[in-house]
Amino acid sequence: MKSFERVVLAHIQSSIPDTLYPLQYTYWPNRSTADAIAAALHLSLSHLEDKDTYIRMLFIYYSSTFNTVIPHKLTHRLFALGLHPTLCDWLLDFLTGRPQSVRIENRTSATITTNIGTPQGCVLNPILYTLFTHDCVTSHKDIIIIKFADDTAVIGRITDGDEVAYRTEGANLVTWCEDSNLTLNTEKSKEMIVDMRKERRTHQPLFI
Repeated sequence: MKSFERVVLAHIQSSIPDTLYPLQYTYWPNRSTADAIAAALHLSLSHLEDKDTYIRMLFIYYSSTFNTVIPHKLTHRLFALGLHPTLCDWLLDFLTGRPQSVRIENRTSATITTNIGTPQGCVLNPILYTLFTHDCVTSHKDIIIIKFADDTAVIGRITDGDEVAYRTEGANLVTWCEDSNLTLNTEKSKEMIVDMRKERRTHQPLFI
């Protein structure tokens, strides 16, 4: 089955539109985690050169990422991206009605049927998740989301202490996660503030 998944993977990669979110660094030619880090640093440091500015970075951690994807929502988003309807139908059939059981030594649990998530160890998991989250974007020019597979960083480029856009996008991200059935791990998600101004300031945390 994995061999066939690789064939499907190649077909999906060839079908991805060039307009896909440019700050997603997975499955793009000549891009890596190093490029994602370099982009985050450049966008942050160039902003800090301006007067009365600072950076807020929110590093998002999801719980059980591949186990919570809803196949119907996934294939709907794939179709919206322009992937062929037949491919979307095959993926929906592949991800739904899957029998599962647990075996420990010589004991096997009862079999259940699952219609959520993606199979453990599935070759297609990373790219399906990448495409599933392609519409997680911001609407403000100074708030940037950088993604590499399931690693997500929200960069807020703050000027004159105005954090309205950053906090609004944080709330929008929480709503998007709820709509997408993705669970934010609030204990492992972290926020970092980079403030190079001479006068020491107190920053209120972002609650998600």
